[in-house]
Amino acid sequence: MTDAPVPRSQGRRSVLVVGEALVDLVPAEGEAGVRVAQPGGAPANVAVGLARLGGRPSFVGGLGDDAFGDTVGRWLTGAGVDLSLSTRPALPTALAVADPGARGNTYRFHLGDTATFALPDRTAEAGRFGAVYVGGLAAVVEPAAAVVAAVAREAARSGLLAVDPNVRDDRTLDPVRCRERLRELCALARIVKASDEDLVRLWPDASPEASCRELAERGRLVVMTRGARGATAYVHGAPAVSVPARPVRVVNTIGAGDAFMAGMLAWLGAEADWCTELTAERAEAMLEYASGAAASVCAQAGTEPSAPLGV
Repeated sequence: MTDAPVPRSQGRRSVLVVGEALVDLVPAEGEAGVRVAQPGGAPANVAVGLARLGGRPSFVGGLGDDAFGDTVGRWLTGAGVDLSLSTRPALPTALAVADPGARGNTYRFHLGDTATFALPDRTAEAGRFGAVYVGGLAAVVEPAAAVVAAVAREAARSGLLAVDPNVRDDRTLDPVRCRERLRELCALARIVKASDEDLVRLWPDASPEASCRELAERGRLVVMTRGARGATAYVHGAPAVSVPARPVRVVNTIGAGDAFMAGMLAWLGAEADWCTELTAERAEAMLEYASGAAASVCAQAGTEPSAPLGV
C-alpha cells in the first residue's frame, strides 16, 4: 500500500469499494462466551466477495498497524483485492463485537481513534472504475464519512454509484445524523440495495415497498432484501420482480447481505455492462445470482461467497 495512487487501466468489471475493513469478534462454534477474530466490515466483505465472483475490486480504506491489520490485509490481498489505493496509518484496527440472534446480528463497536476510519481521499479516482460502491460504518463515522460523501458525489457525477445503507445503532453514533447521511447517499446513487429493516429505519413514515418505488421512480435500480423471504427488484416504469431465498441449511448469517451486494455488482458488471434499466427477465437473473451468492455464505462459516451453481 502507498499514499499515492498507482495508475492502471480499469476494465468494465472494475469496482472501487470505499469504506471500512475491521475485525469482527464472532461467537466460537460450540464455545459459549468465546469470541473469534474474523476480518470484516461491510465494504471489505463486498470487495472480497467481488474478487471471489470474478470482479476487479480496488479497496480504499485504512488498515491498522497492528496484528489485526496484518490479518485483514492478508485476507483482502489473498482474495485478489487491489490495495494500492489504501493506506496504513499508525493506528489500531476497529473492532465489532457480533451477537447473532434469532432476529439477525447485533453489534457493539470499538471505533474511536482507529486506522479503520482514516480513509485516504481518492475522489479523483472515481471516474476510472466501472462502478463505485459505498456503505457501511464509514459512511457515517468521521473522519471517513466526509471522504465517503466526496467520493460518492464524484461517482454520481462521472459514473455509477452503488449504495448499501447498512443502518447501525451504537452509543457512539448520532442516529439522526447517521440516517441523514445514508439518505443523502441513496439520493445520489443509481443502484440502491437495502434490507427491509434498513428501509423502515431510514423512512419510518412509509412502507419498505413504497420507499423502494419512490427511489426507483427517480431512475434508480433498487433492490430490497428480506432475508429468508427473498428479494425484490424495482425498476422505473416496470412491475417489481421478486425471487425467493435459496433454500440452505443456515450455519451463519454474518456477511450474507454483503455477499448479495457483491453478487449484484458482479452480475451487473459482467452481464449488463452496468445497465440499470433491466427487463423483468434480466432483473430476475440478477436477483437469482445475488441470492445464490448470499446463500453460499449462509451455508458456511465466514463471509466469502462462492459463485452460485445453476444460475
